[in-house]
Amino acid sequence: MTLWLAFALMTAVAIFAVLWPLSRTADVKTGNEIAVYRDQLAEIDRDYAAGRIGEGEAQAARIEVSRRLLAAADAAERSSRLPVVSSINRRRAIAVCAIVLLPAAAATLYLLLGSPQIPGQPLEERMRSAGQDRSIANLVSQVESHLAKNPADARGYEVLAPVYLRLGRFADAVSARRKILALKGESAERQSDLGEALVADANGIVTTDAKSAFDRALALDPQETKAEFYSGLAAEQDGNRAKAASIWRGMIKEAPADAAWLPMVQEALARVESGNSAGSAPNPSADDIAAAGAMNDKDRGEMIRGMVARLADRLKENGSDVEGWQRLMRAYIVLGEREKANEAAASAKRALANDPDKLHRIEDMIKDLGLKG
Repeated sequence: MTLWLAFALMTAVAIFAVLWPLSRTADVKTGNEIAVYRDQLAEIDRDYAAGRIGEGEAQAARIEVSRRLLAAADAAERSSRLPVVSSINRRRAIAVCAIVLLPAAAATLYLLLGSPQIPGQPLEERMRSAGQDRSIANLVSQVESHLAKNPADARGYEVLAPVYLRLGRFADAVSARRKILALKGESAERQSDLGEALVADANGIVTTDAKSAFDRALALDPQETKAEFYSGLAAEQDGNRAKAASIWRGMIKEAPADAAWLPMVQEALARVESGNSAGSAPNPSADDIAAAGAMNDKDRGEMIRGMVARLADRLKENGSDVEGWQRLMRAYIVLGEREKANEAAASAKRALANDPDKLHRIEDMIKDLGLKG
């Protein structure tokens, strides 16, 4: 009831604003102007008589004021001839439209487009809803809905694939990369992207499928940087550190000085040259994988926990590795150790507090895994 009363008052104000000018009679300014000009003529005569102005100035002023007086008199005569009845009829028509049609049109539009039955929403709740609508998860859901209706839209999969990687949805990233290859054909870059997703889905291990994708990328373009790097990583994981070092030295030698990936390759090379890849790297070697196949479930679980512990120790020394933090959180979830996953999430946020982009990736991962952080 209060809402409708407010609407009625606003409508009344709007109608009043329209009718007020119409209710006023036309001001015949010409009558007032004539009186003013006559007073000015009298004032000129008084000034001349008192000696305040000369004869020439007085004559010029009389001529100008007289000209204006004649123009005002002509205007008054024309105004008196205007059809008053026609003017009144127009005003009445406009008044009827304002009183009847304006409220009717407003009510019709509100009933068609408005929602009077929906209660008001506080500002805080509206702000929170707006933030949720803009969240990455919401945007991903929108693109996924679009692709469900348009499965041949390769561009949609190209948008989703890197977002899936960022959110830690590695299996979905692999699926999206395969879709892109099927729809757009292969290229060195697309094969490398597929291999990268396969490595992420395997928790950092360059699997046979991933290695095949990287080999195919290098066959299409021997200078494909991503494929070169992961080929070196595959060699390291196979225990062939000399081959890995050779691949990465070649990349560093040919790299532009401002290449964004150069520090990562230099760090990898330093790792294999120091002989610490097995102890400090987060990925198992070929020997580790072979040994795991011959273990029972308990021993295999202990081995996995050992690798996760090494990864956690490495991150304590180098907390800037956002991918490492993501792998650690996922590893704890897989092991069923959610409390440790929450602790890792909190540690990651502290370590990356000064890097907004990496921190945002961690926060998205925390939301996706349902952690507290």
